[in-house]
Amino acid sequence: MTRILLIAGLVAGTAACTKAGTPTSPSPDSPSQATFYTAIGASDGIGFGSSSPCLPFAECPQGKGYVQILLQRLREGGRTVGHRNLSLPGSVLSQAVFDLAASAGRPIDNLAGNFIEREAPFVPGETTHITIFAGGNDANTIAFAARSQNVANIPTFVDAQVRQWGTDLEELVARIRARAPNARIVALNLPNLAGAPYLAANPVVEKSIMQRVAVGLSDRVNALTARNVLVVDLMCDARLYLPANYASDGFHPGDGGYAVFAELTLPALRDGTNRAPSTTCAQRTLFP
Repeated sequence: MTRILLIAGLVAGTAACTKAGTPTSPSPDSPSQATFYTAIGASDGIGFGSSSPCLPFAECPQGKGYVQILLQRLREGGRTVGHRNLSLPGSVLSQAVFDLAASAGRPIDNLAGNFIEREAPFVPGETTHITIFAGGNDANTIAFAARSQNVANIPTFVDAQVRQWGTDLEELVARIRARAPNARIVALNLPNLAGAPYLAANPVVEKSIMQRVAVGLSDRVNALTARNVLVVDLMCDARLYLPANYASDGFHPGDGGYAVFAELTLPALRDGTNRAPSTTCAQRTLFP
């Protein structure tokens, strides 16, 4: 079903994703200012797992995902807000993760591809506000490869993958800035997926691997603060570890989870204000 939705969205959105305009500074914000919000993500960006998921590239005003909620909030008070949702279900950050998935026996659909090649080139030049949520599919790929490829040293393998991922994330930001130099960029870090319901029945050793991956990726997102990117701290919000806030698959957020995403992201996206992500919260060390 995800592949069908993706194909339909790609067909519908191909023409829309070829136009770019003139960048506009995102601050100061006012109801009369031209605002254009672009979202970069995977299935999260279309609200997959919510009670009202969207087709890729669709406006979807009644959607229950965090991107759709954020757009609704940005349009409050009569503001006119342009929008481009580039999120592709199944996508990963970079070619490096795409290749790792193939080598581990879990190839990613070519239609999904990666953010750097399939999403960044289509960021409209008029974008003033942009969100990036990367890492969920990547974390699953890295953790699976670490368990399945008989690597000599799992921590060393994971840390090397995380370093490459961080380098690729910086490349994504650079490409976005080349397309929309004045956009306010907001990046969401990851929850500790080792504590998500879909891994609840897994052995502790597997949860420990996922924790190392998820915390490592989140730390690379957090490091973007040095590059003038606002970072939203999903990792340390206790609400994102409650099973009730997940979809039935235990991986994607449900309506409650997406509402938390939007609540945490709105101050950074709309107002340019948020707190620095924590490096000491209990959620970083759920398992040994």
